[in-house]
Amino acid sequence: QVQLAESGGGLVQAGGSLSLSCAASGRDFSSYSMAWFRQAPGKEREFVAVVRWIADRTEYSDSVKGRFTISRDTAKNTVYLQMDDVRTEDTAVYYCNTNPPLPTIWGQGTQVTVSS
Repeated sequence: QVQLAESGGGLVQAGGSLSLSCAASGRDFSSYSMAWFRQAPGKEREFVAVVRWIADRTEYSDSVKGRFTISRDTAKNTVYLQMDDVRTEDTAVYYCNTNPPLPTIWGQGTQVTVSS
């Protein structure tokens, strides 16, 4: 059974940092592009960042570019999101998935709350 388990969320003050992890199990994701998405209250889920399966190339949404860093450890089947200089508008539930996402493997996500 394929599972994605996000962790590392919490409450952080604006300007602070947080590090998220996504542990995958049930499948080897080393040949997949992996991404982080987020969903704020009352809004649709949106793309945050992706690490491509070829050469680990990374791409970011304009709203997080220069502040967030995505990385992966294929040996651990884990994807990370380092969040620096967070803003109140980064408050959301954060999810990982393949890119494009596979609809049947969404995890529970991890809540990130940024206070002013």
